[in-house]
Amino acid sequence: MAHRRFAEPRLVVATHNPGKLVEIADLLRPFAVDIVGAGALGLAEPEETGTTFEANAELKAHAAARAAGLPALADDSGLAVNGLGGAPGVVSARWAGPNKDFGVAMARVQRELADNADRRAHFVAVLALAWPDGHCETFRGEVHGRVIWPPRGTKGFGYDPMFVAGGHDITFGEMEPATKHEISHRAVAFRKLVAACFG
Repeated sequence: MAHRRFAEPRLVVATHNPGKLVEIADLLRPFAVDIVGAGALGLAEPEETGTTFEANAELKAHAAARAAGLPALADDSGLAVNGLGGAPGVVSARWAGPNKDFGVAMARVQRELADNADRRAHFVAVLALAWPDGHCETFRGEVHGRVIWPPRGTKGFGYDPMFVAGGHDITFGEMEPATKHEISHRAVAFRKLVAACFG
């Protein structure tokens, strides 16, 4: 089935996470699209009731597209740790609590892993691009690596300071944004989105 091309001048990024908004805006810069965050439009954050990254990304994209009357791009992402059976997974943000304190979330990962030697982990990002008419395109990206303790670096957001991608020896929190944009889970999903809808 052919993908729908994105031809509109304006796009809502359906996130209230400033780090995520900056990262997505950076990735979209070459396409001269006017980006507006959901927060700037006063859009409510829908409850993430899906059990998969795909379901939550689509739910957020559809809600923003309907509310704004514009195409909307949403991301649902998280960290899956092998030694925790894939947790925190789709509830990665919830582990940070109501104050979105990822120091708390990273400490919980470390506490629950305890002396488990399996530190393999991967980040997942699913991007959903929805139009007000209900059409939606969805793309998934993953990056595999391991979690470390204690966390290192202040450049990223979320679980970045405790994640080291395969083939690297610094965390996403220590990595320059341009380097992270080359290899991250979001970048992988974004390349698929661009090839299908912007290329």
